[in-house]
Amino acid sequence: MADSTIIQRCEAKGLRMTDQRRIVARVIGAADDHPDVEELYARASAVDPKISLATVYRTVKLFEEAGILERLEFGDGRARYEDAERDHHDHLIDVTTGQVIEFIDQEIEDLQEKIAARLGYKLIGHRLELLAVPVAKPSKT
Repeated sequence: MADSTIIQRCEAKGLRMTDQRRIVARVIGAADDHPDVEELYARASAVDPKISLATVYRTVKLFEEAGILERLEFGDGRARYEDAERDHHDHLIDVTTGQVIEFIDQEIEDLQEKIAARLGYKLIGHRLELLAVPVAKPSKT
């Protein structure tokens, strides 16, 4: 999502948008990965060297509580973040490198709906995170 949309959503929720909060919102809006707070701080401080790590932590917490950001846990002990209004997708995490691969698979989406229905529920949301390691390709000898 565009950073202006994040800022607009923050303002619509009544959040006071300081210059430093706007910088964090722009950094998040520009992210095409899943940065943790330390990475967000590095990117924000490149824009404004006066921004503090504490400010970034407080801003991320505020945005998360307001439903602007989604907190993701990939099993590596680091909370990562993405725009809560991004299009739905799932994640495959390479546990050896930490690389996070986003994917959409309609078969998985359909299967989850079927499972919920079979158990007497209507699915209203889900989060799927696959933890994986690369498979060695057989050598051609």
